Amino acid sequence: MNLYDLTLTRALELLKNKELSAVELTQAHLDRSEGLQKLNAYITETPDRALADAKESDKRYADGTARVLEGIPIAHKDVFCTKGIPTTAASKILHNFIPPYESTVSQKLKDAGTTMLGKLNLDEFAMGSSCKTSAYGPAINPYKRDGDKTDLTPGGSSGGSVSAVSAGLIMGATATDTAGSIRLPASFCGIVGVKPTYGFASRYGCIPLASSMDHPGIIARTVKDSALLLKEIGGYDPKDSTSTPHKIPDFVANMTPSVKGLKVGLIKEADIKGLSPEIRDLLRTRAKELEAQGAEIIEISMPHIDYALAVYYVLCPAEASSNLARYDGVRYGHRTKDPKDLQELYVKSRAEGFGEEVKRRILVGTFVLSSSAYDAYFLKAAKVRQLIANDYKAAFEKVDVLLTPTTASPAFGLSEEMTPLEMYACDIFTVGANLAGVPAISVPAGFSSTGLPLGLHLQTNLFEEQKMFNVATVLESISNGTKKPSEII
Repeated sequence: MNLYDLTLTRALELLKNKELSAVELTQAHLDRSEGLQKLNAYITETPDRALADAKESDKRYADGTARVLEGIPIAHKDVFCTKGIPTTAASKILHNFIPPYESTVSQKLKDAGTTMLGKLNLDEFAMGSSCKTSAYGPAINPYKRDGDKTDLTPGGSSGGSVSAVSAGLIMGATATDTAGSIRLPASFCGIVGVKPTYGFASRYGCIPLASSMDHPGIIARTVKDSALLLKEIGGYDPKDSTSTPHKIPDFVANMTPSVKGLKVGLIKEADIKGLSPEIRDLLRTRAKELEAQGAEIIEISMPHIDYALAVYYVLCPAEASSNLARYDGVRYGHRTKDPKDLQELYVKSRAEGFGEEVKRRILVGTFVLSSSAYDAYFLKAAKVRQLIANDYKAAFEKVDVLLTPTTASPAFGLSEEMTPLEMYACDIFTVGANLAGVPAISVPAGFSSTGLPLGLHLQTNLFEEQKMFNVATVLESISNGTKKPSEII
């Protein structure tokens, strides 16, 4: 038995029954990671920390004090600050940054008993849909097209997180989602990606991209595994002013895998021209199967959703421009050598430290926030964002859940040239949920004719994660859309 093929849920059963030790489980994943360095999933590996955590977990299992996720190997997207461990956001400008504090999300998972194997690769400052903008090189999708050895993108920005989970380097991972950065790569790599309601999980200690749209979330191989992890990272945090007081259900204990009587909405505007025919057919097939299990399928219109991508690429750069102003070569991070004055210190430190995509978004964001452009761009985009949120509110008065594709196509080659606009369009089905703050999940739902995974996307109303998991479990059961790591690579 390959220990890295185990689901998180099954591993917990074996650990609790003392049929497996945490050290054995952790070592198996460390060995797997060592053998698959070519995936470039990690920026920083922490094997000594992981084995120390695992030994502590075995002691707890022995003395009866095991916690809810005791001994489960995970890793964190490298935007979550980890005390004493480098946190880079995949940028040269933070290559030497070692946080003196811990993010709330990583602390909660540590307190739940997980073992931490390291920090995972991503697009620089989470800006991208391919993981190609990382200063440390792209992570690589463990899947290949049938009969083709071309390296494929794992998607982004959470490329390292999904690559590592899909390939069995870890059993689960943290990630962030600002326009689709959890769900899009999860779809490309054939695993489950969950973005909860805005405010469900604290953003404290998470390096920001766009503060009003950043959502900490979870990557795992099954819906049940993702539900276990998500429960542990949620809850109110006084350190984060956008964190929301709310009751967190026991998602797994309350899981009822049934869609009988539920209304499932298909968004008319989601049937776009560039949608792969295979994905369109897959959506229709799965919708019919849900209908056969008792769901009512309803086509609805969300008239402003077509503007979601444009709205995002006004508001996100604006917020990014403001957030990234702190990287100036003065307080922490990269500092240029021997500047002649303060102006040169600022200019050269930022020019040397930031990559091209980050610079592009800073320029756009600074422009839309300027006095001459604010009313025409930023203010107008903010108003349309509210209209999109109203569309969601109206939709959930008619249906319980929305079902769409996660992406318009399977994973593409890392060497394929795409313009910035083509890359931005990768988030066309996912970005609306971030603008409205509603929870969403991508579930593996099938495979393309070339053997690549295809995901479908579920969205529910604010704080209806339980309903989302219930429907996702049914979709997962009818789809046969996932593989064990040993079956992939």
